[in-house]
Amino acid sequence: MLQQIARQQDVVEIAPQGTSAKAAALAHVAEQYGYTYGVAYRTGFKNSLVQVRMYRDPRPDARVREAATITAHPQAGNGGTVPGLVQGSLKPLPEAADSVAVLRDLVNFDVMALYLADRRQKVACYLICALVPVFMLMDDKSPAEAFISGALVALLLTVTFKVGVIRRATIARRLTAAGLHEVRDERGARRFLRPGQQLPGHANPFTA
Repeated sequence: MLQQIARQQDVVEIAPQGTSAKAAALAHVAEQYGYTYGVAYRTGFKNSLVQVRMYRDPRPDARVREAATITAHPQAGNGGTVPGLVQGSLKPLPEAADSVAVLRDLVNFDVMALYLADRRQKVACYLICALVPVFMLMDDKSPAEAFISGALVALLLTVTFKVGVIRRATIARRLTAAGLHEVRDERGARRFLRPGQQLPGHANPFTA
Protein backbone atom coordinates (compact mmCIF):
# COMPACT_ATOMS: atom_id res chain seq x y z
CA MET A 1 0.00 0.00 0.00
CA LEU A 2 2.77 2.45 0.89
CA GLN A 3 4.37 1.78 -2.49
CA GLN A 4 1.13 2.76 -4.20
CA ILE A 5 0.99 5.90 -2.10
CA ALA A 6 4.62 6.74 -2.89
CA ARG A 7 3.74 6.65 -6.61
CA GLN A 8 0.95 9.16 -5.83
CA GLN A 9 -1.64 7.00 -7.53
CA ASP A 10 -5.11 8.48 -7.81
CA VAL A 11 -6.57 5.22 -6.49
CA VAL A 12 -5.03 2.95 -3.87
CA GLU A 13 -6.31 -0.60 -3.39
CA ILE A 14 -6.00 -2.16 0.07
CA ALA A 15 -6.49 -5.91 0.39
CA PRO A 16 -5.09 -7.21 3.69
CA GLN A 17 -5.23 -10.89 4.54
CA GLY A 18 -7.62 -10.70 7.46
CA THR A 19 -10.55 -8.87 8.93
CA SER A 20 -12.24 -5.58 8.17
CA ALA A 21 -10.47 -4.20 11.26
CA LYS A 22 -7.11 -4.64 9.52
CA ALA A 23 -8.47 -3.06 6.35
CA ALA A 24 -9.73 -0.10 8.40
CA ALA A 25 -6.32 0.33 10.08
CA LEU A 26 -4.59 0.47 6.70
CA ALA A 27 -7.27 2.84 5.36
CA HIS A 28 -6.50 5.17 8.25
CA VAL A 29 -2.82 5.16 7.28
CA ALA A 30 -3.76 6.01 3.69
CA GLU A 31 -5.90 8.89 4.91
CA GLN A 32 -2.87 10.40 6.64
CA TYR A 33 -1.15 10.48 3.25
CA GLY A 34 -3.93 12.50 1.65
CA TYR A 35 -6.36 9.79 0.60
CA THR A 36 -9.94 9.26 1.65
CA TYR A 37 -12.25 6.27 1.84
CA GLY A 38 -14.04 5.29 -1.34
CA VAL A 39 -15.68 1.88 -1.09
CA ALA A 40 -15.14 -1.61 0.28
CA TYR A 41 -16.22 -4.91 -1.20
CA ARG A 42 -15.47 -8.61 -1.02
CA THR A 43 -13.40 -10.35 -3.64
CA GLY A 44 -11.22 -13.42 -4.09
CA PHE A 45 -12.07 -17.08 -3.60
CA LYS A 46 -15.58 -17.38 -2.12
CA ASN A 47 -15.51 -13.63 -1.41
CA SER A 48 -13.07 -14.27 1.43
CA LEU A 49 -11.02 -11.09 0.89
CA VAL A 50 -12.04 -7.58 1.95
CA GLN A 51 -10.78 -4.98 -0.50
CA VAL A 52 -10.87 -1.24 0.18
CA ARG A 53 -10.51 1.44 -2.47
CA MET A 54 -9.06 4.77 -1.39
CA TYR A 55 -9.10 7.93 -3.55
CA ARG A 56 -6.54 10.68 -3.58
CA ASP A 57 -8.20 13.72 -2.05
CA PRO A 58 -7.54 16.85 -4.18
CA ARG A 59 -8.47 19.28 -1.40
CA PRO A 60 -5.68 21.54 -0.05
CA ASP A 61 -6.00 20.28 3.52
CA ALA A 62 -5.28 16.76 2.28
CA ARG A 63 -1.98 17.93 0.81
CA VAL A 64 -1.13 19.63 4.12
CA ARG A 65 -1.91 16.39 5.95
CA GLU A 66 0.20 14.42 3.49
CA ALA A 67 3.21 16.72 3.88
CA ALA A 68 2.98 16.61 7.68
CA THR A 69 2.84 12.80 7.64
CA ILE A 70 5.85 12.46 5.34
CA THR A 71 7.82 14.77 7.62
CA ALA A 72 6.79 12.97 10.80
CA HIS A 73 7.31 9.43 9.43
CA PRO A 74 10.23 9.57 6.96
CA GLN A 75 11.03 5.84 7.33
CA ALA A 76 7.52 4.46 6.93
CA GLY A 77 7.78 1.33 4.82
CA ASN A 78 11.41 0.83 5.81
CA GLY A 79 10.82 -0.36 9.35
CA GLY A 80 10.03 3.06 10.75
CA THR A 81 6.89 4.35 12.35
CA VAL A 82 3.59 4.44 10.47
CA PRO A 83 0.99 7.14 11.21
CA GLY A 84 -1.69 6.07 13.66
CA LEU A 85 -0.46 2.51 14.26
CA VAL A 86 1.71 0.79 16.82
CA GLN A 87 5.07 0.20 15.16
CA GLY A 88 5.27 -3.22 13.53
CA SER A 89 1.55 -3.97 13.85
CA LEU A 90 -1.89 -2.97 12.61
CA LYS A 91 -3.06 -2.03 16.10
CA PRO A 92 -4.29 1.58 16.23
CA LEU A 93 -2.70 4.01 18.62
CA PRO A 94 -5.14 5.50 21.17
CA GLU A 95 -5.36 8.79 19.29
CA ALA A 96 -6.32 6.96 16.09
CA ALA A 97 -8.81 4.50 17.63
CA ASP A 98 -11.94 6.58 16.94
CA SER A 99 -10.99 7.24 13.32
CA VAL A 100 -10.24 3.57 12.70
CA ALA A 101 -13.55 2.60 14.32
CA VAL A 102 -15.44 4.85 11.87
CA LEU A 103 -13.53 3.36 8.95
CA ARG A 104 -14.29 -0.15 10.19
CA ASP A 105 -17.99 0.73 10.23
CA LEU A 106 -17.72 2.11 6.69
CA VAL A 107 -16.03 -1.08 5.53
CA ASN A 108 -18.55 -3.34 7.25
CA PHE A 109 -21.51 -1.32 5.97
CA ASP A 110 -20.30 -1.67 2.39
CA VAL A 111 -19.30 -5.35 2.47
CA MET A 112 -22.54 -6.36 4.21
CA ALA A 113 -24.46 -5.15 1.16
CA LEU A 114 -23.37 -8.39 -0.51
CA TYR A 115 -25.54 -10.35 1.91
CA LEU A 116 -28.67 -8.22 1.71
CA ALA A 117 -31.07 -9.95 -0.64
CA ASP A 118 -33.33 -7.89 -2.88
CA ARG A 119 -36.95 -8.85 -3.57
CA ARG A 120 -36.08 -11.08 -6.53
CA GLN A 121 -33.45 -12.96 -4.54
CA LYS A 122 -35.85 -13.44 -1.63
CA VAL A 123 -38.52 -14.82 -3.96
CA ALA A 124 -35.98 -17.26 -5.39
CA CYS A 125 -34.89 -18.37 -1.92
CA TYR A 126 -38.44 -18.95 -0.71
CA LEU A 127 -39.27 -20.80 -3.91
CA ILE A 128 -36.41 -23.18 -3.11
CA CYS A 129 -37.86 -23.60 0.38
CA ALA A 130 -41.18 -24.55 -1.18
CA LEU A 131 -39.44 -27.18 -3.31
CA VAL A 132 -37.65 -28.77 -0.36
CA PRO A 133 -40.75 -30.76 0.76
CA VAL A 134 -41.34 -31.88 -2.82
CA PHE A 135 -37.87 -33.34 -3.14
CA MET A 136 -38.10 -34.95 0.29
CA LEU A 137 -41.43 -36.56 -0.58
CA MET A 138 -39.87 -37.89 -3.78
CA ASP A 139 -37.17 -39.40 -1.56
CA ASP A 140 -39.85 -41.30 0.40
CA LYS A 141 -39.74 -39.04 3.45
CA SER A 142 -42.90 -38.66 5.50
CA PRO A 143 -45.12 -35.66 4.68
CA ALA A 144 -44.68 -34.26 8.19
CA GLU A 145 -40.88 -34.46 8.00
CA ALA A 146 -40.85 -32.94 4.52
CA PHE A 147 -43.02 -29.93 5.37
CA ILE A 148 -41.32 -29.29 8.71
CA SER A 149 -37.94 -29.30 6.96
CA GLY A 150 -39.17 -26.80 4.38
CA ALA A 151 -40.60 -24.57 7.09
CA LEU A 152 -37.34 -24.66 9.09
CA VAL A 153 -35.29 -23.67 6.03
CA ALA A 154 -37.68 -20.78 5.34
CA LEU A 155 -37.46 -19.66 8.99
CA LEU A 156 -33.65 -19.78 8.89
CA LEU A 157 -33.60 -17.63 5.73
CA THR A 158 -36.02 -15.13 7.26
CA VAL A 159 -33.88 -14.78 10.39
CA THR A 160 -30.73 -14.41 8.27
CA PHE A 161 -32.29 -11.64 6.17
CA LYS A 162 -33.56 -9.84 9.27
CA VAL A 163 -30.27 -10.05 11.18
CA GLY A 164 -28.40 -8.54 8.21
CA VAL A 165 -30.83 -5.63 8.02
CA ILE A 166 -30.64 -4.99 11.78
CA ARG A 167 -26.83 -5.11 11.89
CA ARG A 168 -26.54 -2.73 8.96
CA ALA A 169 -29.06 -0.34 10.52
CA THR A 170 -27.01 -0.32 13.74
CA ILE A 171 -23.86 0.56 11.79
CA ALA A 172 -25.75 3.28 9.91
CA ARG A 173 -26.79 4.89 13.20
CA ARG A 174 -23.19 4.89 14.43
CA LEU A 175 -21.96 6.49 11.21
CA THR A 176 -24.63 9.18 11.42
CA ALA A 177 -23.70 9.84 15.05
CA ALA A 178 -20.07 10.20 13.93
CA GLY A 179 -21.09 13.08 11.64
CA LEU A 180 -21.31 11.27 8.29
CA HIS A 181 -24.30 11.75 6.02
CA GLU A 182 -26.15 9.18 3.94
CA VAL A 183 -26.52 9.43 0.15
CA ARG A 184 -27.48 7.14 -2.72
CA ASP A 185 -25.02 6.34 -5.48
CA GLU A 186 -25.85 5.94 -9.17
CA ARG A 187 -27.04 2.37 -8.55
CA GLY A 188 -29.27 3.39 -5.68
CA ALA A 189 -26.99 1.85 -3.05
CA ARG A 190 -26.71 3.53 0.34
CA ARG A 191 -23.37 5.23 1.03
CA PHE A 192 -22.01 7.34 3.86
CA LEU A 193 -19.79 10.36 3.24
CA ARG A 194 -17.85 12.70 5.46
CA PRO A 195 -18.73 16.42 5.47
CA GLY A 196 -17.51 18.00 2.23
CA GLN A 197 -16.97 14.67 0.49
CA GLN A 198 -18.87 13.74 -2.66
CA LEU A 199 -19.42 10.46 -4.43
CA PRO A 200 -16.61 9.39 -6.77
CA GLY A 201 -16.83 10.73 -10.31
CA HIS A 202 -15.23 9.45 -13.50
CA ALA A 203 -12.10 11.59 -13.31
CA ASN A 204 -12.06 13.48 -10.06
CA PRO A 205 -13.21 11.19 -7.22
CA PHE A 206 -14.79 14.16 -5.49
CA THR A 207 -16.67 15.49 -8.49
CA ALA A 208 -20.41 14.87 -8.35
